[in-house]
Amino acid sequence: MKIIKNVGVVERVIRFVLAEVFFLGAFFFVSPVLGMVLYGISLILLVTAFIGFCPLYTVLHIGMTKNYTEFHKRSIVVIATLLVVMLLGGAYASHFFTKKIFIEDFNAMNVSYKQTLFETGQGKRTESVNNYQSLVSAYAKFEKKYTSYTPYVFRGDAQFTEDLYAIGDIIEGVRTNVESGDLKIAHLELEKVRPITQELFKRNGFSLLAIVLMDFHDSMEKVVDPASAKDKEGVIRAYEEANAKLMAVEQITDDDAEIQAIRTNLDAVLQLAKDNNLEALPAKGAELKSSFVKVYLKRG
Repeated sequence: MKIIKNVGVVERVIRFVLAEVFFLGAFFFVSPVLGMVLYGISLILLVTAFIGFCPLYTVLHIGMTKNYTEFHKRSIVVIATLLVVMLLGGAYASHFFTKKIFIEDFNAMNVSYKQTLFETGQGKRTESVNNYQSLVSAYAKFEKKYTSYTPYVFRGDAQFTEDLYAIGDIIEGVRTNVESGDLKIAHLELEKVRPITQELFKRNGFSLLAIVLMDFHDSMEKVVDPASAKDKEGVIRAYEEANAKLMAVEQITDDDAEIQAIRTNLDAVLQLAKDNNLEALPAKGAELKSSFVKVYLKRG
C-alpha cells in the first residue's frame, strides 16, 4: 500500500533533528525509566520523518490536501551528513557536560563534607553538628540523583552505585558521635570517605586537577562577574574564596606555568580593584577567565 505523505520536507528535517535531541537526552541525561519514554519519542519522530507520514495528522486531517515533494538526492547527502555531524558533536558535548555537572554536584556536596571533617578534627561540637546536618542533607540529594541516574562516564564502573551507598552509610554511621559522642572517632570514620571517592575518580579517568579546577571555577566566576561590571567592592569580596580555591589547585601542580598565569591574573584583578582602576577591570577579568578555560580544556 502506497503511503500518502502528509509531512513536508522542512518539517521532516526538523523531526530528524528532534529525534537526535531526544535520543541524546535519553542516552546521556536522564534515568532509565524516563529514558525509555524519550527513546520512544525519538523513534516515532525518526520513523515519521523517514517515511514523511504522520498518522496523527490523518486523524486531525492536517496536510491531507497538499502535494508534498521528496528530498532531492543531493539534499539527502547534505542533510544526512549534517545529521551525523550533529549527532557526533551532540554526543561529545553531552559527555562533556554530564561529566562537568557531576563534578559540580560533587563539589557542592563536598563543601559540607570538608567542613564537617575539619570541625570534628578540631573538636568543635556546635560547628560539627551544624555542618554535619548540612552534609546529611546535601549527600542525600546527591545520592538520590546518582543512584537513579548514572552519568555516561561511570556506566562501565560496576562499583559506582555500591560506592555511593558505602559513603552514605559512613555519613549516617557517625551521627551519634557527631551529635553527642566522641568527635575524634567521628572524624576518623569520616576520613574513610576520601579514599573511596579518590578511587572512584581514579577508576573512571578523572584527574584530581579536574576536580579542584571545577571547584575553583565557580569561585572565579564570582570575581569575573563584578570585574565585568566594574564593581571593585564585589571583586574584593569575592577574591578571598577564589584565592582559597586556587591555592588548592596550586598545591597539586608544583609551580605549573599555566596555573601561575591564572594566579597572576586573579591577583591582578584584585590589585586593579584596590587601585580603583575600574576601566581596566573588565579586560583583566576576561583575561583571568581565558587563562582558566585554556587550562581546563587541555587538562580538565
